[in-house]
Amino acid sequence: MSEASFPHLPVMVHDVVDLFASVPPGVVVDATVGGGGHAEALLSAHPHLRVLGLDRDPDAVAAASRRLAPFVERAQVRLSPFDRLADVMIDLGHHHASGVLFDLGVSSPQLDRAERGFSYRREGPLDMRMAGPGAGGPTAADVVNATPEADLAGLIAELGGERFAARIARAIVAARPLASTTELAAVVRDAIPAPARRRGGHPATRTFQALRIAVNRELELLPGALDAAIGVLATGGRCLALAYHSGEDRIVKSRFRHAVTGGCTCPPALPCACGARPVARRIRNGTRTPSAGEQESNPRSSSARLRAIEKIDHPPSPRGAP
Repeated sequence: MSEASFPHLPVMVHDVVDLFASVPPGVVVDATVGGGGHAEALLSAHPHLRVLGLDRDPDAVAAASRRLAPFVERAQVRLSPFDRLADVMIDLGHHHASGVLFDLGVSSPQLDRAERGFSYRREGPLDMRMAGPGAGGPTAADVVNATPEADLAGLIAELGGERFAARIARAIVAARPLASTTELAAVVRDAIPAPARRRGGHPATRTFQALRIAVNRELELLPGALDAAIGVLATGGRCLALAYHSGEDRIVKSRFRHAVTGGCTCPPALPCACGARPVARRIRNGTRTPSAGEQESNPRSSSARLRAIEKIDHPPSPRGAP
């Protein structure tokens, strides 16, 4: 697997490179390295940094390893899910990180390869496991064919934001068993009222997104991974997260807020009485989004939201305390 067969067009790469410019020398963990696009840009721009790239997709690991080969003394790539980043760092002798980057969601090569089962446009098996077809755990076919109708409707509504989730779940149950992506896409399409099919892209987009998130436990694993990333940061180190789904972004916002406030629950107008201690500061409030030019050249970047925080030294006293 080469970078040519696993192309990686990194989203908001200039913002990412700029945000890591001032971190202390050391290793940046690219927790979702993909094809290595962000990692390559960081290594090229910042000689004071090394990169540890992680991914649970063997194809991505192979492609990133090849792409980062010119930086052999400053780059390491390992097969690992992002929720194990602290363990991998310990195994490799890294005590602290100068930065951690999460580029969440699914990459274009995964979407575009029919045999991975992510695409509603290409016929393939209902797989959707990011770790690859040979990995353990349930597949999308298992979820589609075994989940009770009410639970399936809830999954599609919550993880996909699909307003016709109940109709889609009913149609899926009636059509079981389903084995291929195109079979499922046709069932979803036909379950959605005709006027709604003509708006907002392919009618199966939200259902496929929901199944992918469920199969890979993406939202379940993310909070712990973010907390672990913040925990391994050195003082002045930064954690960045690119989210493409509202559920992902809510989790990033929540865990970053917890780090910045120390988990303080006291009313904002009153002194803190709970003893919370912040461990990070916001780089800026809110999110950054791709430029209009980037969204035009790379439409898949249009939903990206970038948040960033920086680890602080000697956490200040609780709010309002001397």
